[in-house]
Amino acid sequence: MRTALILLLLLGIAAIPGSLFPQRTQNPIQVKQYFVNNPDTARFLDQLSLFDVYGSPWFSAIYLLLFISLIGCVLPRSIEHLKAIGAKPPLTPKYLNQMEHFTEIKSVDLDLIEKYLRKKHFRIRRDAASISAEKGYIRESGNLLFHLSLVLVLIAIGIGSLFGSKGDAILNVGDRFINTPTSYDILGFGKYQAEDSLAPFSITVKEFKAEYDPITNAPLDYTLTVKTANPAGSTEKTEIIKVNKPLTYGSTKIYLQANGYSPVVIVKDKFGKVVFDGPTTFLPQDGNLSSIGAIKVPDMQPQIGFVSSFLPTADRDPIRGGFSSYPEVLDPRLLISIWKGDLGLNTGIPQSVYRIDTSKMERIGLKALALNETYNFNEGSITFTGWKSWVNLQIINDPGKGYALLGAILAISGLLISLFTRQRRIWVKQGEKTQIAGLAKNGIPGLEDEIKSLVKEIGNER
Repeated sequence: MRTALILLLLLGIAAIPGSLFPQRTQNPIQVKQYFVNNPDTARFLDQLSLFDVYGSPWFSAIYLLLFISLIGCVLPRSIEHLKAIGAKPPLTPKYLNQMEHFTEIKSVDLDLIEKYLRKKHFRIRRDAASISAEKGYIRESGNLLFHLSLVLVLIAIGIGSLFGSKGDAILNVGDRFINTPTSYDILGFGKYQAEDSLAPFSITVKEFKAEYDPITNAPLDYTLTVKTANPAGSTEKTEIIKVNKPLTYGSTKIYLQANGYSPVVIVKDKFGKVVFDGPTTFLPQDGNLSSIGAIKVPDMQPQIGFVSSFLPTADRDPIRGGFSSYPEVLDPRLLISIWKGDLGLNTGIPQSVYRIDTSKMERIGLKALALNETYNFNEGSITFTGWKSWVNLQIINDPGKGYALLGAILAISGLLISLFTRQRRIWVKQGEKTQIAGLAKNGIPGLEDEIKSLVKEIGNER
């Protein structure tokens, strides 16, 4: 038990980095931004698995050791408890006057005392001149059920990590997602999960609606409307996904994880040919969805990049500069800084889709575009034509979640039984006088009142 407590303490300490650093399983977008803002630190932290704390080898080692320790502690106790369930209460002690709440009364028929104790749900051991009674034995059962349920939860977590999968996909309104590995932005498989085992379905994003408090700007509700299809269904179905209402396919759940905006622009070269036309995902920076992004146009000569910010409801401050004062699109602006030169896309070095390395580029323009406004520069033009909402869907296949839920329910039940069951023993010895005493396990109060009630009851019946 001491080892289990130490490991439980270590598990709590090991979980602290999960609340200090963004986690890929919780907020992959924030992890990407951390790499953008602190690339060297992020790479070092990533080597320590601090962006995936709960799936890291060192965290897994702690809970596996805790798992082994719990089994080694609880299993022998459970076996002994099962053997003792049908056993009679222990023999009456020789000297009752040394026990708790010792009481002597005039000699009483033991049959009356036994009748009363059985009515109070004590289990009885009757000897020639004594009674040994016990109740609350289920308290230990609840205690063991709680710990065995924790083992079940750990097993369920192991099943989910070995046979499950977890991935993220960012979709603009109007996009269609097919559940294949190539459709994900991030995808991780359990050790024994195969790529061809993904549940077959498709999702088309039809509409995303966000509601905000007009006074505090705080989000009130997010509603994602999608069309879904799978081989088992004959037609597409309309489904609603909310933050706490995922879409379910068997053991696969689709969660609404995050949202933002994708400005839509048309970029033309100096000959008027359209070289880019569509939305680009921008990364939110605050609660009002002021967002940053990069529009890269490698097909122009020279290559052109737009370091950009999107403000859903544009406002300006002398110190802060441009910012969004409300998360809903009411008065949008697209702030662009135009750069020409080598975008570095052919170097083989990974780079963020939200940033542009301008170290080898030249800035050739700066503009704040209103909706449907065009800005012309020597190499071409850019027109801000609109925006689309995007959503980040987290798709999790966890075959162990049902067992984890069962384990959690049993653990809570066991804990309640353990906390609210009073375990106590009462002994009665017949002689010249009737001696009564008891023992309350763990000093739980109430034994004195129980003995007084017994004395009062048998006194009345006598």
